[in-house]
Amino acid sequence: MAGEIVKAGQLEGSALALPGAVVEAARGFAQASRAKRTLEAYRADWAAFTGWCEAHGLASLPAAPQTVALYLSARASEGRKVATLARALAAISQAHKTAGLASPRSSAPVQEVWKGIRRTLGTAQRQAAPMLPAHLRAVSASLPERLIGVRDRALLLLGYAGAFRRSELAGLEVADLVFTAGGLEVTLRRSKTDQEGRGARKVLRPGANPDTCPVRAVHAWLEAAGLERGPVFREVTKHGRIGTSPLTGRSVARIVKRSAQAAGLEPAQFSGHSLRAGLVTAAALADVPENEIREVTGHSSSAMVQRYIRAARLYKNRAAGVGL
Repeated sequence: MAGEIVKAGQLEGSALALPGAVVEAARGFAQASRAKRTLEAYRADWAAFTGWCEAHGLASLPAAPQTVALYLSARASEGRKVATLARALAAISQAHKTAGLASPRSSAPVQEVWKGIRRTLGTAQRQAAPMLPAHLRAVSASLPERLIGVRDRALLLLGYAGAFRRSELAGLEVADLVFTAGGLEVTLRRSKTDQEGRGARKVLRPGANPDTCPVRAVHAWLEAAGLERGPVFREVTKHGRIGTSPLTGRSVARIVKRSAQAAGLEPAQFSGHSLRAGLVTAAALADVPENEIREVTGHSSSAMVQRYIRAARLYKNRAAGVGL
């Protein structure tokens, strides 16, 4: 997108006397300031914007405020969600800043159209349904006893018990797991809220029900697959052959949906986030203190956790429908 996050000229113009390797290293560190998925999304959004501009004979860099406003309007008319358009606007803004140009984002034409889009389409995001313990019991019982079922059971139960994001599950290595007398220690080397790789550790206790115990499920998967190193969760073919590459975040989401459907649930309601949402919601329903919930989820602020707590309280409010 307009080159990379840091252009050669931005570094080399102020460091001509430095070795090329130093400049390259600086450029690499600057690019690493943003998460890989964010960069990939920005590049895709920027490519879509430049393609649209070319098709309509308009300049993309620098882009006139009216051009950006028309682009947002066109995409909104096509049914794009507000969150998707917000990311596209951020990508366009970042491309201009990278090129040393003023961002059109704060201009009056863009702000007016953006305000209208948000008011018309609304900004509330559809939340995936939480996968609660009752769902997990049904899902676990419906999974096949074949190797792929053993893997999926371990992934789902671990994802719920540790409130893991789908990317965190996909990134786990066997070396990150340590079985102890008290349960299972899981080390997260990097996460969405820990882009600098400080690392975090979660300790999962054995479940009361052997059929839905995450510790037993993970141990059973590692034993059945004979895994001693490398990715914990990886592809399993229909013939039971185990791959070497880790699952992706999208693969995790597909497993959640497929498992929900097999258990008779509506797959469209669930996503890769449903496991994490399920743990937080179940904890809120059980009146677990917020600080303890955040210790498991790793949320840096209480805003998101409070959303789950408020949603859970709706089911506990005795005022609604009283007397019926």
